[in-house]
Amino acid sequence: MPGRPAPSRRTVLRSAALTPVAGLGLAACSPGEDGAAPARPTGPVDLGADGEVATGAAKLYRDANVVVSRAEDGSLKAFSTVCTHARCPINKLEGTKLVCPCHGSEFDARTGEVLHAPASVPLMELSVEVKRGRIIASPDI
Repeated sequence: MPGRPAPSRRTVLRSAALTPVAGLGLAACSPGEDGAAPARPTGPVDLGADGEVATGAAKLYRDANVVVSRAEDGSLKAFSTVCTHARCPINKLEGTKLVCPCHGSEFDARTGEVLHAPASVPLMELSVEVKRGRIIASPDI
């Protein structure tokens, strides 16, 4: 355009390099609506009444990003439901199988182990106990 200086090579290259990065926050695999990674428990979290998790079953606590399962012997296990692949919050529990909405990774809610890639690292285990009839989970394990 006449009267307007041409952009420098540096400006063109910088713009080209930054363009893909700017779009990453809007991708369907984005960790959260605002681009931030979902929160993991940083201290003890009261999840609910002890009776909410049946023997041999699991319960997903979406707001806390935690899943709790109860073994046949009555013992509890808890895991963070922040996917280890792309840090997306897992929001779907099918029986005792967690399914990540971002890329389809699947985890066993009883063990935290990966059942289906692309995730290759198990979910982070949390300590869990029952206090005064309430399930309390904490990252202090």
